[in-house]
Amino acid sequence: MDFTIPKELQEIAKTVREFVDERLEPISYQVETEHKIPDEIIAEMAEIGLFGLPFSVDYGGVEAGELGYCLALEELGKTNAAYSNLIGASVSLCGTCISLHGNEEQKQKYLTRIAAGEAIGAFALTEPELGCDAQNVQTKAEKIGEKYVLNGSKRWITNGPIADVFVVIASTNKDRGARGQSAFIVEKGTPGFSIGHIDEKMGLHGSLTSELFFEDCEVPVENRLGREGTGFVQAMNTLDLARITLAAGAIGASQKLLERSIEYSKQRVQFGKPISQNQAIQWMIADMATEIYAARMMLYNVCWKVDQGKKVRTEAAMVKLFASELAGRVADAAVQIHGGLGYMQDIGIERFYRDARIMRIYEGTSEMQRLVISMDLLKG
Repeated sequence: MDFTIPKELQEIAKTVREFVDERLEPISYQVETEHKIPDEIIAEMAEIGLFGLPFSVDYGGVEAGELGYCLALEELGKTNAAYSNLIGASVSLCGTCISLHGNEEQKQKYLTRIAAGEAIGAFALTEPELGCDAQNVQTKAEKIGEKYVLNGSKRWITNGPIADVFVVIASTNKDRGARGQSAFIVEKGTPGFSIGHIDEKMGLHGSLTSELFFEDCEVPVENRLGREGTGFVQAMNTLDLARITLAAGAIGASQKLLERSIEYSKQRVQFGKPISQNQAIQWMIADMATEIYAARMMLYNVCWKVDQGKKVRTEAAMVKLFASELAGRVADAAVQIHGGLGYMQDIGIERFYRDARIMRIYEGTSEMQRLVISMDLLKG
């Protein structure tokens, strides 16, 4: 069994690491306070290929595979989570759904633009009365001639205020429940489609989310992804892969917090000695490092399975569950190690703490991941 990461993927990780250190981290506080990633930074992210990492070269991608993509997201996780959240919604969700289920015309028209960073993507599944209960989508899509007319609303949609291309899940046959859902590509500026309230969140201040409204919004038939009635399956297939990439960002954030905690514990002197000499601190650091190692090995194994073409529904839920809950534990320990300073905004530890909390909620809550895992293990 060979655990060596190919040199070309190591180079991708190195490039992203340098970009994080030189361009992203220096403006991390600015992104947090201004609630916006500067347009020029998004352009630079596109220039180094961050939006095209998992996609085929046929559509302008880098074709780095799931492992290469997750190595990059792990590095992005070491700075403000708004960056990886922007990439995640555009690439892991919107772009991946089109890549998996779009036809050639749709991929050439939309995926190429997303891969190049020329268009920002968003994935619209969640609704005001719909959280994890994705089988009961209320937004409707009625086929009239060669168009579908969409009516309804979506909530908490990442990239909503800035996206150019949206994958929208809507019900085309309410009586069939999940089997009556379909997926549509909707472009910004389509008549009847509007952006609602921009959310004010506990964390992820630089990543914008919003409501979406559809009022007699006409979408051409050619913008339906796959066959009618396959939208729920498409969404679940997309979320399986998105959960893996979310885990990568959580592991990167955890690693950064571990490194900063080690550094600080060696510098901070209390009662005449560095706090790193206290067993209580040593054990926290040991636990953090051990769990990060376990999560990383889990992640890389799941990535390997994806790149081998294997199904990973259960493993994706496992790594998302483990890594997201790990990030919460590590962030809490990092604040504790830094003491009062960790609670202040000055050094950004508290930002990691706030940003980590959503990881146990979006892309399916921890409770839903446990449900997926247990159902897969107990079926039959």
